Amino acid sequence: MIRSPDDPITRWKDRERAFLIGAPLAIVPALLFLPAVTFLIVFPRIAHGRALGFIVVPACALVSSFGLWKLALGAVQKPWGIFNVLSFGALMVLLVIAGYTGLFLALMTLKL
Repeated sequence: MIRSPDDPITRWKDRERAFLIGAPLAIVPALLFLPAVTFLIVFPRIAHGRALGFIVVPACALVSSFGLWKLALGAVQKPWGIFNVLSFGALMVLLVIAGYTGLFLALMTLKL
């Protein structure tokens, strides 16, 4: 049996899929961004680290933006449910990660 797009179960599964795909795609690259910039671009620890960093950092940005888009879609869909709350919570975690990343990058520029 084919379900209608207006069926509540279909909407619930779409919200679940948006959270389960969006949360890892948004949070993992955000966590990898600061070490990638620090150890590959600013203070390269491996050979060809800057070249590798100029590939890894934009890739992290693209993947994170796709995950952020999925989380934002999952957070605002009606009717409200547990996946809306989980998506909103993941967005708050991402906000904290962005805050400390910005703080550490600003502190690094002061030390240079």
